[in-house]
Formats: sequence, structure tokens, C-alpha cells
Amino acid sequence: MKNRLELSRRSVLQGAGVALGLPWLEAMKAAPASAATGASANPVRMAMLYMPNGVNVPAWTPKGKGRDFELSPTLQPLAALKDRVTLFSNLWNEGAKSGDGHYVKEAAILTCTTIKKTQGADLANGISVDQLAAQRTAGQTPLPSLELGVTPVAIGVDAVVGYTRVYGSHIAWANPSTPLAREINPRSVYERLFRAASGTPVDAAKMDALLLDRVLGDAKQLRGQVGTADRIRIDEYLSVMRSLEERVQRAGSEQKSTWKPKATLDPKAAPVERPKDHAEHVRLMMDMIAVAFQTDTTRVATFMFGNSVSNISFRFLEGVSAGHHDVSHHQKEEDKLRQYHLINRWHVAQYAYLLGRLAEMKEGESTVLDNSMVMFASALSDGNSHNPHNLPIILGGRGGGRIQSGQHIVSIEDSPLANLYVSMLDAFGTPVERFADSTGPLAGLLA
Repeated sequence: MKNRLELSRRSVLQGAGVALGLPWLEAMKAAPASAATGASANPVRMAMLYMPNGVNVPAWTPKGKGRDFELSPTLQPLAALKDRVTLFSNLWNEGAKSGDGHYVKEAAILTCTTIKKTQGADLANGISVDQLAAQRTAGQTPLPSLELGVTPVAIGVDAVVGYTRVYGSHIAWANPSTPLAREINPRSVYERLFRAASGTPVDAAKMDALLLDRVLGDAKQLRGQVGTADRIRIDEYLSVMRSLEERVQRAGSEQKSTWKPKATLDPKAAPVERPKDHAEHVRLMMDMIAVAFQTDTTRVATFMFGNSVSNISFRFLEGVSAGHHDVSHHQKEEDKLRQYHLINRWHVAQYAYLLGRLAEMKEGESTVLDNSMVMFASALSDGNSHNPHNLPIILGGRGGGRIQSGQHIVSIEDSPLANLYVSMLDAFGTPVERFADSTGPLAGLLA
């Protein structure tokens, strides 16, 4: 099995490439490529990676444009993949230009809309681009989409701005009132992939229900130990979890007729439940996305490096002595800007790791990365000013040959971010005339 995924030793997933089934093979093609459109016969995947708190703008901004560009210091981890990534300048989400510093912008990074200000469960956002793609391709893979993170859902209200923290814990929205529950336990993610790829939907539903019961049980137990206000917040959290419960129930009743398991799976190859540190946790989740894409268990994934206003400590990085959110409010202090850059660069390095894994996976004459679109983005540019203009966005992969990678696209100032999503949906094979406030496809991106 020369094409199996070679996971890092630190990920403790040795052999998982075999355990989770064969990679996509040429024999699995549904139809030959269209000579007229140049479309790929391999499946096209879409992943969205979100980093909170914005960037150190001077250290992020690349020099030059078009194919004549230079990677900035923060983007240097992408040097070996320069011809496989596309950088963007001057995109923004106009719907998130007002409101608080974080939630309005970050909850809408994939919806390009304006969220409703609420302290309770009456959420209002929009459908996210990943879920639009997943809904339109439902049934083609065992899992329509995979939502991942590393920090639990935050409940309660951020008293500073008056928004429920649930907004800051989700970027994938099935509809305006339903954020999709993220999975943060690597072992649970592996078990879900294992069950989906094993082709036993009835048993899978029972096992998923057990995992879900474990989460819901903890929340319900906590509910009985807190006051009235906190009970309201827990009920809000439970309402979010019901979206996962509904998907579990559907998984047990639906037979997938267009996808078949490719190998016997080994449930004993699951990773640890509790990674030893943040860095290990993130790497495990990158590996999970890679495995899911290679085995074609899903073609849509989202990942959050942290919730809104995340203050995860990055003391494990040499030269960093503070939390993420703290250094993002740098107030132009030289040392904070230096640490901010180091944290941004670490995130880009994790993104580069995922792209590298996908680039190693062969699919005929192409690779899984060639047949993917993996976006890295933050909903702010400068975290100190909460600036929503000129968002830091990267797109990795070639979308099955539809994406003209290896360039820095400098759009007209304040061009709609939704234009990028229109182009990505087109490359994914689910074209739309319009998404949110889009004005058309993003100029210069599609082949």
C-alpha cells in the first residue's frame, strides 16, 4: 500500500492509513473527465481552517502580486508549497463590519452575513459555504461533512459586548439558527471515521449515540449543579448538540448506495482521547482531516484552532510568554508584535503540515491536494483594531484543476469575500449564481 497515509509518529496513529480503508483509486471514478470543461474525475474536497484573533499585518502581507510574489515572514512555512497555494488581498465581509470586536466577524467568516445580537438561544446567522456544499453533495460519501475543533463550546454571554459565546464557538452553520456541533476528542473523531468507513450504519448509529450520550450526560449533570442563569446557557449548548444527535439518527436509517467500504477497519488503532498538549491536539486533528479526505469518507471539513477571543497559551513556542488574545492586542508594542508573529507563523506551519500530507497522497497522476481546496483564514486582519478589511486568507490546492494556484491575487479594495466562495463552490461542482453579498466569481482564480 504505497499510497497509504504516513502519519507522524507523534500522532500515535500508526497503521491508520490501512485501518481507515484504501485511498481513492482510479477504478472508483464515476465517469471520465470532461474534455470540454477540464474537470477532474477524482473527487474534489473542501476544508476551511479558521484561526482566531487576526494577524500581525506587516509580518503577514506578501510582496508583489500575480505569480511574481514573495512570501512574507509569517508565510515562510509554505515555501515548499508556494506553487500550490493562492494568497489573497483586499477581501472582506461587509456584513460583519459593525458590532463587537470579535463575534460579529468570526461567527460569519463562512456565512458572509450579519448575525443577530442575542444573549439567548434565538440565534440568527446564515448557512455557511461548507454546509451549502455538503448539502448539495449529500449521499456521495458516508459523512456529509466533518466539523472539528480543539476547545469546548463556550456557553454564557460575553458581558463586554452582549453576545452569546455560542456564536464564537462555531463557523459551520446548517441554517441561520443551527450551528453544527464540533468534535474535539481525537479518539471520537477516529471512531466516527472508522464506523462510517466500515459500512455498518445501524451499529454506527448505536456507537455514535453512546458517544453523544456521554457528552450530553455531562452537560445535564452540570445543569443540576448551577443556578438559573447558567441553566439557560447549558440549554443553549444542548440545543446546539441536537444537530449532532439528528445526524446520528439519520446515519442509522440511511443506506449509502453510492459509496462502499474499501477495507476491514481496526478499531484498536484509535488515538488517545486527551492529547498531552495543544500542539499535539492540533496535529491529530490535521491528521484526521487528511485521513478523511484520502479515504473519501467525507469531502467537506471545517476546523477551528480556537474559539473567538481565544487566549490559548503559546508558551510552548520559544520566545512567546503570553496568550493568543493578549498579544493580539499589541498596542504597537514591539515585543507583543514579535510574539504575535510567532503565533501566527505557528498556525501557518500547521496548515502547511496538512497541505504537505495531502500532497503526498497520490491519485493517479495527481494528488489529494491537487483535488482539494483547503482554506486558511482569520476573520480579522489586525487583532488590535479588530479591523475587518483585507482579511488574511490562503487557499491551498487546485480544486481538481479548476484553481489557478501559485499566485497572489490582489483584488479591488473591499471586494466581497463571498466572491471567493462562489468560485470555490463552482470548483467543488456545486455552482451557485450568488452567495450572500457576492457580485460574481473572484477574478483571476478559476482556470
